[in-house]
Amino acid sequence: MPGTNLTREEARERAELLSVDSYEIELDLSGAQDGGTFRSRTLVRFEAAEAASSFIDLVAPAVHEITLNGRSLDPSTAFADSRIALDGLAQGANELLVVADCAYTNTGEGLHRFVDPVDQQAYLYTQFEVPDARRVFASFEQPDLKAAFQFTVRAPEGWTVISNSPAPEPEGGLWRFETTPRISSYITALIAGPYHSVHSTWEGGGRTIPLGIYCRPSLAEHLDSDAIFEVTRQGFDWFQEKFDYAYPFAKYDQLFVPEFNAGAMENVGAVTIRDQYVFRSKVTDAAYEARAETILHELAHMWFGDLVTMEWWNDLWLNESFATYTSVACMAAAPGSRWPHAWTSFANQMKTWAYRQDQLPSTHPIMAEIRDLDDVLVNFDGITYAKGASVLKQLVAYVGEDAFFSGVQRYFKRHEWGNTRLGDLLGALEETSGRDLTVWSKAWLETAGINVLRPEIATDDSGTVTSFAVRQTAPALPAGATGTSTLRPHRVAVGGYELKDGKLVRTESVELDVTGELTEVPQWVGRKRPSVVLLNDQDLAYAKVRLDAESLATVEAHIGDFEESLPRALCWASAWDMTRDGELPAREYLELVLSGIAKESDIGVVQSLQRQVKLALDLYADPQWREKGLMRWAEAALEQLRAAPPGGDHQLAWARAFASAARTDAQLALLEGLLDGTEPLEGLVVDTELRWALLQRLAATGRAGEKEIEAELARDATSAGERYAAMARAARPTAEAKAEAWASVVGSGAAEETGLPNAVQEAVIGGFLQTDQRELLAPYAEKYFAVVKDIWESRSHEMAQQIAIGLYPALQISQETLDATDAWLASAQPGAALRRLVTESRAGVERALRAQKADAAAAG
Repeated sequence: MPGTNLTREEARERAELLSVDSYEIELDLSGAQDGGTFRSRTLVRFEAAEAASSFIDLVAPAVHEITLNGRSLDPSTAFADSRIALDGLAQGANELLVVADCAYTNTGEGLHRFVDPVDQQAYLYTQFEVPDARRVFASFEQPDLKAAFQFTVRAPEGWTVISNSPAPEPEGGLWRFETTPRISSYITALIAGPYHSVHSTWEGGGRTIPLGIYCRPSLAEHLDSDAIFEVTRQGFDWFQEKFDYAYPFAKYDQLFVPEFNAGAMENVGAVTIRDQYVFRSKVTDAAYEARAETILHELAHMWFGDLVTMEWWNDLWLNESFATYTSVACMAAAPGSRWPHAWTSFANQMKTWAYRQDQLPSTHPIMAEIRDLDDVLVNFDGITYAKGASVLKQLVAYVGEDAFFSGVQRYFKRHEWGNTRLGDLLGALEETSGRDLTVWSKAWLETAGINVLRPEIATDDSGTVTSFAVRQTAPALPAGATGTSTLRPHRVAVGGYELKDGKLVRTESVELDVTGELTEVPQWVGRKRPSVVLLNDQDLAYAKVRLDAESLATVEAHIGDFEESLPRALCWASAWDMTRDGELPAREYLELVLSGIAKESDIGVVQSLQRQVKLALDLYADPQWREKGLMRWAEAALEQLRAAPPGGDHQLAWARAFASAARTDAQLALLEGLLDGTEPLEGLVVDTELRWALLQRLAATGRAGEKEIEAELARDATSAGERYAAMARAARPTAEAKAEAWASVVGSGAAEETGLPNAVQEAVIGGFLQTDQRELLAPYAEKYFAVVKDIWESRSHEMAQQIAIGLYPALQISQETLDATDAWLASAQPGAALRRLVTESRAGVERALRAQKADAAAAG
């Protein structure tokens, strides 16, 4: 967006010149119920290394006063393009006062304002990462200019205000918070409104830490605070032991807030979390596991990210990867954890995300080159989170867990309250492990792409292994990607499995380092060849794994029979990767899943397989066969639904899968019967969320219209109900419904702000795109390319990104779509961030075309 960028070089120069002591921030939120703007007063004290000029960041509709060292600056000349020019800085101490009117938003950036339709009350929360503290107060908006922050907030009577420091007793609506330790601006926070709260404590190391959980009163009946506190306490126990550093802050609040763009945000002592994690209806255990991972991820950030913070955003990956790795490790190992199988979920979900991201034209080294804010805003991706965490897991295996956490402990003590680079952590790990990590870092962190590992096995007539090697290849990077592919060192386990009493059981395992193109495995020579040889058993390495022909045949016949969940998940993941690559036709993937999913006990894996089968049929199946495949899947989903144990997770998962796949008159009539109660299924509670899932499909197929949507909204007159209703309206299979949905997001002109809140816009886009409505959506491909650049340049990042990704004609899988995209890229000359998003979407169409061709060839 114009005038809001900041380059790394500008940040470096400013950090060399300035050090910031403190902020005193006064915000008048007394008019929040009505919205509009709020008064922001910021007093900043900072030091300058020499007499010079610099700038401070601010995004505001109006600036009333700028006073630098007692000298008044004219806002009309000093304030422009989200910056206040600071000319004539004194060497040494400086003091700046800025008084401005800042704006409430409905985009999830800055100070977000939401009005709950249940009680008509306004609820506020801040979201500052990456560069949006400047939407609330004047700030030096970069992570390495840490300071102490003191907030004073005037709020309506009866409201609660939460910040990074413990909440004070208000004085007539005025909340004066204690000063924070030295932290970065992007992890400061304010949450205000008539929130409901529950309180408890964590005790350990001779300290008592106050814990709080907050949500809107309309969600209070659904808030399972005991379960949330349990996970939180397990995290405190495990992290303090592993990090050997006392929790660094005075309290720990978790605030479930509405219309949140991400999963959660690690604000110091005041973590904001999307309130969809307050479950209004029955969900499967996979949802509770995902919530627990989010809770622990943010708690880990209190040390790694908040206590010790990256110097610049090129180390964002380390911040997020560390939190992801340690959160999963905690779930897998913490005493009393409900999810000791957490690494199975990691392999099944996070690594699949990483593998997909790493095969896009935008693939980049884990340690990406972040030139400016525009770069980082589109870099919260599968490489930053999932590949990075996968590589950290391998690093732990490489240096040893004890040495890894000893290095982390040294890192926290050495750099507390400061800023660091990657080398600071690697240096500490080298000290504790005795390993030189230079080669490892260069191979894994400074190069892009993914390796493929294949076993090469020879046996004699008796089935004894005569030779065994692991062949590593480095497929060329996707067209348009920078850099070159490379072979890397991998720490892997090679597992052997045999069928025993109907189960595939691990009978042997060898751990070794794979280096270069061919690595011999002499430990297997002279042994009887097992039925399945699984490379990357235990999932230590980050690589695509292929099975040899004999293992593949056994897996295809017995994939549901693995005794343990992790090797089963690894085989499922390999099959899905082969499907995406066109090595396994979509129709064969469908049959593989149908052969084994009924035996799959891990509900997270079941739900992933359900999503992947639907995706394979919608995108990767031969269009001439697609309807037949979808019919087979719908019939199988109904069969599994009827067979699932009543009231269990599998029944709910299959109900949702069937709802999304139903297509015949009889199947859709069953959805209607489930919705109106005339055709109940034993044990299946058709609660609020499931009712909307059924109605979404009925609306998309023309079996439900405005009357039914309005009736359901009357039953669920909440913000969630409003989102679901917007989605259902956009899903209706008429040209009028599509035009209405398009206009509500895009507006009559490309640059027009439609006023939709972020969450509602997301819901409309989700309803607009229906895989059974390709012909109806075809005219919008041209419209997309006509407006997307103007939208990108005129709207906030979050809102523009939703549109750029969500409305791309991804369902128009044809050479024409590729040609239209290429023509637009050539003529529009978009900036790097928008170019990346559109190019990634184009790659999805290109991949789908290849997979469809492979599936068509399988028809014979």
